[in-house]
Amino acid sequence: MNCIIIDDEPLAREAIEMLISQTADLDLIGSFNSPETATNLIERNKVELIFLDIQMPGINGIEFARTIPKETFVIFTTAYSEFATDSYEVDAIDYLIKPVKLERFQKAVEKAHIYSKLFKADYANNNIEQVADDFFFVKADRKIFKIYFNNILFIQGLKDYVVMHSENQKVITAMNIKTIHDQLPKDTFVRVSKSYIINVKHIGSVDNNTVYIGTNEIPIGSIYRDFFFNEFVTKKIVGR
Repeated sequence: MNCIIIDDEPLAREAIEMLISQTADLDLIGSFNSPETATNLIERNKVELIFLDIQMPGINGIEFARTIPKETFVIFTTAYSEFATDSYEVDAIDYLIKPVKLERFQKAVEKAHIYSKLFKADYANNNIEQVADDFFFVKADRKIFKIYFNNILFIQGLKDYVVMHSENQKVITAMNIKTIHDQLPKDTFVRVSKSYIINVKHIGSVDNNTVYIGTNEIPIGSIYRDFFFNEFVTKKIVGR
């Protein structure tokens, strides 16, 4: 997978370059100090992955991510954790806090590899085929998958697709997140951000900004927070 770095800090670019050199199957084809200087390469080449800083002079990383081709993945690299929710609103693959550790970096890259392989398959005309009381059939990768609602951990909207995460598999289909949300039981599935629907049965813990499901951290969007807590958390708290 080819990749580029966009970060206004020279030392930060060097740190990401070192991590890339220690990670298999990554080919660094450019390193830039601003989105503006990277634009020409992106327009002339198919860039598969961008390691993108957020706070930079001029256009920031969040704004720039809205302009890149849909087939290009973004992993944000930033010193500021408060932008995490915003990053997923622009369909980022992951969000890494500086200084980035090698293990965490490689986990994010592996996620990008998985999604890249899924997206390279032919997903035209994929959709929900049939809905029953406790499962539905979904067309994906030239097959029809039977997916039980209880097995879904969470659903992620990414570009023009949704990715259904269970403990043992990921199924991706061409569909917007609202369409699939409308097919799910509302007492079990709740939308917690523009990009995520969660199965409340699999929640391990929550804090004000994040839902934890297994090893996955799901950001809670500000416009969804009150409904989620009022309907699915506060009412369930056991009093003393």
